[in-house]
Amino acid sequence: MANNFFGITDTGKQRQNNEDAFIAEKSGDGNFIIACVVDGVGGYAGGEIAAEIARATILEQLQFIAGDIVPLLVNTFTIANQRIYEEKVQNKDLENMACVLTLAVVDVINNKFYYAHVGDTRLYLLRDYSLIKISKDHSFVGFLEDSGRLTEEAAMDHPKRNEINKALGFAGQINKDPDFVETGSSPFLPGDILLLCSDGLTDLVDKGKITEILTSSDNLPQKGKRLIDAANSRGGKDNVTVVLVHNDKERKQHSATKPAVAVKIPEQPEIIPAPVKTQKEPEPVVKTKGNGGTVAILTLLCFIFLGGFIWQFKKNADQAAIPKKTDTLAVQHIKNAAELKLQDTINKLKGHTLLLSAADFQQPIILSDTLHINKDSLYIKTKGAIVFKKDSTYSGPAIALAANCKYVVLDSVAFDGFPTAIVTHNDALVLKNVQFNNCLTPVQVSYLFPNKKYISGRLFGSMFKTDSVPTKATH
Repeated sequence: MANNFFGITDTGKQRQNNEDAFIAEKSGDGNFIIACVVDGVGGYAGGEIAAEIARATILEQLQFIAGDIVPLLVNTFTIANQRIYEEKVQNKDLENMACVLTLAVVDVINNKFYYAHVGDTRLYLLRDYSLIKISKDHSFVGFLEDSGRLTEEAAMDHPKRNEINKALGFAGQINKDPDFVETGSSPFLPGDILLLCSDGLTDLVDKGKITEILTSSDNLPQKGKRLIDAANSRGGKDNVTVVLVHNDKERKQHSATKPAVAVKIPEQPEIIPAPVKTQKEPEPVVKTKGNGGTVAILTLLCFIFLGGFIWQFKKNADQAAIPKKTDTLAVQHIKNAAELKLQDTINKLKGHTLLLSAADFQQPIILSDTLHINKDSLYIKTKGAIVFKKDSTYSGPAIALAANCKYVVLDSVAFDGFPTAIVTHNDALVLKNVQFNNCLTPVQVSYLFPNKKYISGRLFGSMFKTDSVPTKATH
């Protein structure tokens, strides 16, 4: 993976200094790529200092990476937070300084990335021409956008767009809240691109334009510069920083094989044996003599008739004693038109993003069988209130992820009345604004391990968060 990462920052058109910083380099052992965007907060000097403290701390702590990576990233953020706070205490002129940042560590060998995030810088994953926003904006406007209450266009123009509720540089906050740092991990497949950026880009350039640039045939430096130019051409209101990481490994392709030719074995002529002449045996001749033969024959016939009568009587009695076998028909669930349409849409989807509109499906969607997802990655996003409800005769799960699924996102859907709503494997499932109503087991997770191998380690549960803002039920 050569020339597969790039970073660039620009002051913009309206600022006199640049409070952004970035990292785009390999770790000391060369097995990981460190990608980070830091956006300083707090005035002319303070923002730059906070950003540089965070940047230096990350490079120091991640020089050599081993063990559990996500806890390592959280610990790095904690150290950076403390150092920024201590600097503020020493210098009262910097008491308002802080920073927001997004950090990704890419495992080059195992095709996976890990991330940690605080604030409104962003992390995106581009896969198969679909741009997926991985991180959440830690701001009120960002929450409204992520939950579908604001469109992207409305959020970009909102007057409180840049008011954040999380940042590094404040005493105790990061230690008191276990969910203060947003973390996660995901497969990083050949062809994927990670984009880390400051809000100077996303406040001015929409997702469609970003996708257009990232999917172009340009190399990474050209794509990075085009993103900067796109923000500046729209006013350049803030500093703009972009870091790109590309998994440039070759995608696995199966070579075509010529189908085997069926060899036709010539038919052997059928050998018909010649007829064998046999001599006809003479028919037996019964000789009778006088009335004695007639009496004997009549007596024999009587015994035969009596025996046949007794045999038939016993047969009828036995048959009457055997109960008749009746056929039973198995009850089968007949899928309704909505679930047939939805399953067919999932199966035939060519990309990795599926937009479900409430206008296309009568609500709620009644499920009488499991919806199966058998794709490497899939992002299911809804427009309007989409509710999956259990049919009264059905007791299985609503959705089942196949073992080969690596990254499946369910965004803004609700499940109602299922004993088990979702069945998944390992850490493939990502939930965003998902609601479970009267579901005994919302998510059932199975862990898959190699056969006949000794396993060591701790199974970390998926890091789900409960929405702290009261919301109305989606149905």
